[in-house]
Amino acid sequence: MANPIVGIFRIKELRERVFFTTVMLIVFRVGAFIPIPGINVSELNAYFESMQTSGNAIVDYLDFFAGGAFSNFSLFMLGIMPYISMSIIMQLLLIVFPGLKKISQEEGGRRKIQTYQRYGTVVVCLIQSFAVTQYAQSISRSVENLLTMRILPFTLIAMLTVTTGTMLLMWMGEQITKRGIGNGVSLLIFAGIVARLPHAVWELGSMVKNGELNLVSVVVVLIMFIAVVALVVFEQQGMRKIPVNYAKRVVGRRMYGAQNTYIPFKINPSGVIPVIFASSILTFPLQIAQTVGGNFAWLNAVSRVLTPQGVLYNVFYVILIIFFAYFYTQVTLNPIEIAKNIRENGGSIPGIRTERIEEYLTKILNRIVLPGSLYLALIAVIPSFIQWAFKFPSSISYIMGGTSLLILVGVDLDTMSQIEALLKMHHHAGLTKKGHLKGRNL
Repeated sequence: MANPIVGIFRIKELRERVFFTTVMLIVFRVGAFIPIPGINVSELNAYFESMQTSGNAIVDYLDFFAGGAFSNFSLFMLGIMPYISMSIIMQLLLIVFPGLKKISQEEGGRRKIQTYQRYGTVVVCLIQSFAVTQYAQSISRSVENLLTMRILPFTLIAMLTVTTGTMLLMWMGEQITKRGIGNGVSLLIFAGIVARLPHAVWELGSMVKNGELNLVSVVVVLIMFIAVVALVVFEQQGMRKIPVNYAKRVVGRRMYGAQNTYIPFKINPSGVIPVIFASSILTFPLQIAQTVGGNFAWLNAVSRVLTPQGVLYNVFYVILIIFFAYFYTQVTLNPIEIAKNIRENGGSIPGIRTERIEEYLTKILNRIVLPGSLYLALIAVIPSFIQWAFKFPSSISYIMGGTSLLILVGVDLDTMSQIEALLKMHHHAGLTKKGHLKGRNL
């Protein structure tokens, strides 16, 4: 119990879960380097190496969430973002259409909703994969030997391959959640970001050595990085405790005594979900505009306006983070449902009348979510500030601040909390077996 890492290897169930998660993440990283059929890898690498001097912010942004798979034109080049985009759309549809929400509340309804969500993910993947093929064709106009097959077969095979890769990632994420440790989808994004860290550190060292970056600026950014990590951990752990008192009640032939407990409302109840959702929503039109923009003037204009370093993009980013922070909090922490459960179990909040519990909880949640969402938005725009103030390249600034920090810290804290919970469960089970303790019901 004193050392969680040692405890992982001692407990068989936990050891198997960690091993399964590790194998799935290794498969994900291997798939990020398997190119889709019809792509000349050497010509593709030469093209992106020639672009490093001028840079392409949109490609770096898409590559960031795909763990480097986008620039490789690999099997997993779309990453898990189409699945996240469809899950957002499905959550909005549940609110807009009452009949769909009624289906989700029926027995077996959640499984139906997940089936609809998977079908929707296939549609989103086909749209984005078609945009990818258009982007490859636009590159082939400047690189002669990029495509090794004709356009029509390449388009069909590439769409099928990339869509299959994303659906495989979706299945892997679900399996990690079920049989592994942590949230599978979040861990896949986490692994992609971590895989980019060594290259970013190497590139940063090379730029300092060549005099392209000032050493003082790098030290200032590193100190800012450490401070932001500490603030993210502090914000993720902070909570508001709402006291709840339960009166004595009789259930069957038993009398349960009075109980005092509390409802833990985190400062940021939705965690990193608003940032991931906002990034996914902006990635979809950004990818379409970037890949097909050369054929349409208005899409090309959208691609220029929605550059990740642009003012308009960051304004939309902040608005979407705040929106999804409120939206996801209302979905997961519904004050009406919480108040209903408190009343049904004979509970009360000190100083609050029973019929006003919903109003009180809603007021508390609104006060908590607003500063939490603003804090998330502030951290999310740090990469743009680093690029503007310190002239850092986008491939480095995305790793050292903003979305990456929130995802890395949030997923790490969530995974470690699950590991500690399993360790405590097995620890208590061991005490019960060794002490030959049995419950009264047994």
